[in-house]
Amino acid sequence: MENIVNPAEYGYCKDGKVFLKGYLDYADRQIGVVRNTEEEALQYFVNRFSIAENKVGLLFSQVEEAQNKGSYLTKLLQLRKSLIEFDGLGNFIPLLQKLDGLELELRELILNNQIKNLEIKRALIEEAKEVKTVDDWVAATDAIMEIKSKWLKTGPVDKSLQDGIEEEFSAMVDDFFARRREYYAEKNRIIDEKLAQLQKIVDTARSLRYEKDLDAGFQRVKDLQREWKTIGAVPPKKQSQLWKQFKRSSDYFFERYNAGKGIVSKPRIDPRVQQMMDMTSELENELKIQNSIPQTAEKAKGYLVKWKELSLAVKMVDRNLAERFRNVCDKIFEMNYLLRVISYRHPALSEKPRIEQLKIMINQMDYMTKKEKNELDSFISESQYSGQMGDKLVMNKINTQKRKISMKETLLIEFKKELEILLGQ
Repeated sequence: MENIVNPAEYGYCKDGKVFLKGYLDYADRQIGVVRNTEEEALQYFVNRFSIAENKVGLLFSQVEEAQNKGSYLTKLLQLRKSLIEFDGLGNFIPLLQKLDGLELELRELILNNQIKNLEIKRALIEEAKEVKTVDDWVAATDAIMEIKSKWLKTGPVDKSLQDGIEEEFSAMVDDFFARRREYYAEKNRIIDEKLAQLQKIVDTARSLRYEKDLDAGFQRVKDLQREWKTIGAVPPKKQSQLWKQFKRSSDYFFERYNAGKGIVSKPRIDPRVQQMMDMTSELENELKIQNSIPQTAEKAKGYLVKWKELSLAVKMVDRNLAERFRNVCDKIFEMNYLLRVISYRHPALSEKPRIEQLKIMINQMDYMTKKEKNELDSFISESQYSGQMGDKLVMNKINTQKRKISMKETLLIEFKKELEILLGQ
């Protein structure tokens, strides 16, 4: 049942004005004027009192749902002030009492939080003191930044302690970054000195390119190479630039030296690259021996594994060499597959005349090529229909099959050419 408020209990009209009766220590106060009748005016301000009640109820709901409840103390104090000045008729005393009770709770909560915040900040100061002893400046900077982030996320402490503890922490952080700047300034100074030494070596090497005394120049360039190794590390990008300049001048001088002394220099080949070249040549030679193709196929499988290991260790593999190796492996595997299929119907293939061998291999290879082309076309159509053409696995399968078909066509052309030569003799 709705509570009925008696306007006369909380207010009255006088001389065409509406007054709120005094309560607690507050005196009677004018809150409006009579526009029509006194009854209507009083009822209007009774109705307005619900606004004040709703504001108090909303504040309590917000505090209840909030994680940082203490942040609502200021809003509570502002609401109390607005209630005392609010133009409405009703019982303000329970509302103010509720706010008084909530204020006590919030102030107690804030006090407890300030105590906890003080403990946290003192612990962070101790952590910052330990970081000052760390020699690794990168790790120390990360640690300080993390401590600083935690500090900023930690709420305030009691006002009487706030300034002091903030100043203590700020002084420690400022001191850390001041010492960090000094460290990197010294480090940069050392790097600049090293770069200056390297630049001097580069300039000296450049001046030796046209040295007339070849023996003296040879010794000087060698000395410069040894000096380069003693200088130590500098930023990689800058070192690479200077090294290229130094090597260009050194190589130019050594070319002059070798020409003057009649020395024929052989380019140095990385042993790993040489091994890759040897594997490629070996497989190319063994591919010519048809009877040993099964054994060669097994060797090619092993060489594929070895090639991957070597290519990871070598900075850059020659593209032509890599293509040669890939092609010879593909040829071996396709030949091995062809001979294995033919062996079911022609077990004595190797005993037949070469012309007969070629005719059999051409027929079988032609059949397999057409069959695989049709299968690939069907697979591509199905992939397009299902929307899988963009899938990486699908594209890898398509590219692999295209390469196999291409190698079959290459072998087919070679067989036909060999057959034409034999028939034309």
